[in-house]
Amino acid sequence: MRLYLTRRFRIINFFTPLAALLAGAFLVTPFSTQAGGGARAAERPAKQLFGAAVRPADLRPGSIGFYSKGCLSGGEAMPVNGHHWQAMRLSRNRNWGHPDLVAMLKWLAGEAARKDGWPGLLVGDMSQARGGPMLTGHASHQIGLDADVWLTPMPKRKLSRKEREDMSAVAVTKTGANVVFANVWTDAHFRLIKRAASHRAVQRILVAPGIKKKLCETERGNKSWLHKIRPYWGHNYHMHIRIKCPPGSTGCKAQKPPPRDDGCGAHLAWWYSDEPYAKPGKPTKPVKKKPPVKLSGLPGACRNVLLAPERPGTASALDAFAGRTPPARTVTAAALLAPALPVPLYPKPRPDIR
Repeated sequence: MRLYLTRRFRIINFFTPLAALLAGAFLVTPFSTQAGGGARAAERPAKQLFGAAVRPADLRPGSIGFYSKGCLSGGEAMPVNGHHWQAMRLSRNRNWGHPDLVAMLKWLAGEAARKDGWPGLLVGDMSQARGGPMLTGHASHQIGLDADVWLTPMPKRKLSRKEREDMSAVAVTKTGANVVFANVWTDAHFRLIKRAASHRAVQRILVAPGIKKKLCETERGNKSWLHKIRPYWGHNYHMHIRIKCPPGSTGCKAQKPPPRDDGCGAHLAWWYSDEPYAKPGKPTKPVKKKPPVKLSGLPGACRNVLLAPERPGTASALDAFAGRTPPARTVTAAALLAPALPVPLYPKPRPDIR
């Protein structure tokens, strides 16, 4: 706790005078009218700007840019509580998405509970209120089309705020080339993932190699749906669901669809070879650390998203959990340059249960 407070204090001390210095230059005018101030803001790390926006832009819904380089216009919140879901890690305020993503998750929660024996979804990170790069964690999840769904069944009670921060997801497999834990995996896990893949808006689902292997071994009928299930690093306790660019999101850059084969052959076998885990050779020259993406490096429309007024009637995840709906504010670039509080700047890291 002391370390966390020290880090937070130092960062606040850094940003507070900066915000005060720039407040006069930014005011509430659009970026296009701020010849000097707008240019300076465009060169700030985008993760600081979008990480500080706690409520969505009062704009038409739209996904702008690519999954790992863009923003979210007119985002919708996944309610923190539902009949068959609960949002986790509320302090991160990452329960936002395009309305199509929210609709898909609600559909999945209801269908899985009624037909698949899955009591409810524990929904992890989606996107920030206005999308964009995050202060910590994901490279993707920027345009409101990605959602992490825990592979831990929802308890039969409403979790407290503290439980949603501290509760760890149960790993289904170890990381790397492994098989699922026999005492954790159930037929309901299989049905849940297959149900998610059946939705026509879903483009791909990322899981650990061991989960993909188990799905391939379990499916005895039509395996065509398995082409959407892609093995990937670190997804041993959750599935990462990604939907396609929604109709009408003209600024959305589509991802290449996954191959049409079921992926249970050579592609999966590669994950069980030594190649994915071989240590890279020593670089011939020093590797320069990649600088954080700046606002100027995102699609131009993201500037308008960043400084659009907050949509009235919306609330951060923490406010929604407490039943509060603060009045919408006029957004200033200076306010966005300051860290959003009380949202922690260093969220609790995800568990890596080996």
